[in-house]
Amino acid sequence: MTQQINGQLIAEHNAQAAARVNLDYETLGEQLARRNVDTHVLKDQVARFAVAVPSWGVGTGGTRFARFPGLGEPRHVFDKIQDCGVIQQLVRCTPTVSPHFPWDKVSDYQELRQHAEAHGVGFDAVNSNTFSDQKDQPLSYKFGSLTHADAGVRAQAVAHNLECIDIGKQLGSKALTVWIGDGSNFPGQSHFRRQFERYLDSNRQIYDALPADWRMFLEHKMFEPAFYSTVIQDWGSSLLAAQTLGPKARCLVDLGHHAPNTNIEMIVARLVHARKLAGFHFNDSKYGDDDLDSGSINPFQLFLVFNELVDAAQTGAAEFDPAYMLDQSHNVTDPIESLMTSAVTVQRCYAQALLVDRTALTAYQDSNDVLMAAQTLKQAFHTDVTPLLQKIRMEAGGAADPVLAYRASGYRKQMAAIRPASGPSSGIV
Repeated sequence: MTQQINGQLIAEHNAQAAARVNLDYETLGEQLARRNVDTHVLKDQVARFAVAVPSWGVGTGGTRFARFPGLGEPRHVFDKIQDCGVIQQLVRCTPTVSPHFPWDKVSDYQELRQHAEAHGVGFDAVNSNTFSDQKDQPLSYKFGSLTHADAGVRAQAVAHNLECIDIGKQLGSKALTVWIGDGSNFPGQSHFRRQFERYLDSNRQIYDALPADWRMFLEHKMFEPAFYSTVIQDWGSSLLAAQTLGPKARCLVDLGHHAPNTNIEMIVARLVHARKLAGFHFNDSKYGDDDLDSGSINPFQLFLVFNELVDAAQTGAAEFDPAYMLDQSHNVTDPIESLMTSAVTVQRCYAQALLVDRTALTAYQDSNDVLMAAQTLKQAFHTDVTPLLQKIRMEAGGAADPVLAYRASGYRKQMAAIRPASGPSSGIV
């Protein structure tokens, strides 16, 4: 396997941290033992947690005003996979990459799959793109794609999704994510019911082409690029579509695709109940679809989401098998660093959710002891599981502190010497 970060450097980094990590881990173990938590069992559970990395996330993001490129940005999907391999090498909880087409289109997908395997990663759900026009595309998506009034445009969008399925089969993927920007910007622009019916009709054609062991992830978003109405604007529309299409269709929740202060954890509970939770695109936001680093604004909300997920898993919720992926835009940070810290944050919230005393919580809920029920959650959330995560990474060959090890490796500077700068972008304003 090709390792971009020198293994000896990681070993020396871990050796310097070992005494401190071991002492902190023992202290955490003593603390958890008093709460009747077996640290070894907990460690095994957390070590199995995995979250996918988006191929597009390793490049520098931007806004409608401008994009400021970083050093050594990936030039193509092979570079993206290499960067994703670096992330996995250091954090050891991101074993798969979610590709986006046609951005990641190549002539030989077996070569791409072998390249990924050589860098220690596989492929997660494939993502289609009918929210923007591509070079030499015959028909425009300016006024919609899967829901366009013109049958020819809809057929083109369906064909693209079928191509994504074919590519995914070659890469070893088992899911297709469908997010569309279709909607309207003015009252009267679109007929709401006919538009939704066209969405269902188009997706039926895609759904029927899914292999038997695949799933279809339907992603909702409140607004943008459409600002008056969006066809799949919330979890209700997504659920209605998924239930109409069939058992392989599920609802994908992006944390940034809701109004500020939306109770996303309750949406999770509802979708679990309906047996239609596909999984998550993790990120964080202050105002809208900000795509900030996971947990950077509201880590407690992320914990509460995992509280529902862990509860569903531990109570044996039917057809519960969520997929996890980061979906972020890194405008002012090194994307590799942001994705590493985000993966660790998501893993941290999962570990903290495992620490919730569910017997006590249930008793407090049933007796209407509001304060103690809330404090039970807070106790788990306030538990510093950093030593546990460090121990897991070190035992798996990752780094005690992924960012410090990454910076010490000089990887970004090495890539800057190989990959030419892409140049600034002026945005669209």
